[in-house]
Amino acid sequence: MKSSFLRVLAGEPVWPPPVWLMRQAGRYLPEYRSVRAQAGGFMDLCLNPALATEVTLQPIRRFGFDAAILFCDILMLPHALGQDLRYAEGEGPLLAPIRDATSFAKLDTSRAADVTAPIMQAVSRIRAELPPDKALIGFAGSPWTVACYMVEGHGSKEFAAVRGLAYRDPPLFDALIALLVDQTVSYLLAMVDAGADTVMLFDSWAGVLPAAQFRRFVIEPTRQIVAGLRAVHPDLPVIGFPRLAGSLLGEYTRATGVQAVGIDTSMDPAWAASTVPSTVAVQGNMDPLALVAGGQALVDAAQAVLQAWRGRPGIFNLGHGIVPETPPEHVAALMDLIRRA
Repeated sequence: MKSSFLRVLAGEPVWPPPVWLMRQAGRYLPEYRSVRAQAGGFMDLCLNPALATEVTLQPIRRFGFDAAILFCDILMLPHALGQDLRYAEGEGPLLAPIRDATSFAKLDTSRAADVTAPIMQAVSRIRAELPPDKALIGFAGSPWTVACYMVEGHGSKEFAAVRGLAYRDPPLFDALIALLVDQTVSYLLAMVDAGADTVMLFDSWAGVLPAAQFRRFVIEPTRQIVAGLRAVHPDLPVIGFPRLAGSLLGEYTRATGVQAVGIDTSMDPAWAASTVPSTVAVQGNMDPLALVAGGQALVDAAQAVLQAWRGRPGIFNLGHGIVPETPPEHVAALMDLIRRA
């Protein structure tokens, strides 16, 4: 029998809705902080199958979420392609930026599978240890968002360098996106072969683009990835998360062929439920800070999402990742509220 999470991805309304939280494995959990201290660096944790398995399973054991998501990072793919990457404490990821043909030519696909092999080992271990009624989500960054970091070299609010490159040198930027589409398909297929039940594409910076470029660099690459995955696994459910898509949410959903679409905190869940086709699951979108606040703020925010998802395929989640200062007891209270809905 399919898990409630996979039933929803197949288009079935399930009540109460299945639930998982973005960044559910992380710094708000004391058991995560303990493992993180053992690992050394963040990349060491991502690339250690035993430790990545442990932190992936911790929130499942504690809260009973309906899905586990592989503990990893979207920038493991650029790392696998040979781009210099490090994580600086308090600064986030730092990469050697790709802004011309010379730096682009240094990317090497020949060792990508070897570099990511520990990640696939973690997927296999997690699936073996995960209860059968819990789904396992593999994931990758969408090409636009990964390109943002690859070109910019670090996080940003505006991503001016990557947007400028897309305007200034379309052939080069198109080549980067095409490479990322191809490599993302291979990367996610390897996760599925290792045991992932579904995959998710995070397009965290989709919202910085104007509509025409959103269609070109967000919708079209996502459509190509979904098609590439389906060519091998016709029934594989794919979740898309085009953060801050706004009024383009419905177009994104219909054009890409995803089975579920994540919505961010800024979006009215009732509007999203009416915009997304009724056969496609909507995932989201409680404010992570309402979860921090707890009490009536938590109840009101959760009820708004639950009300929007009633009678249609929906997955309860946050509209962005859980924040480190979240009290674990608030997460437990949220789970109790959802289970009693």
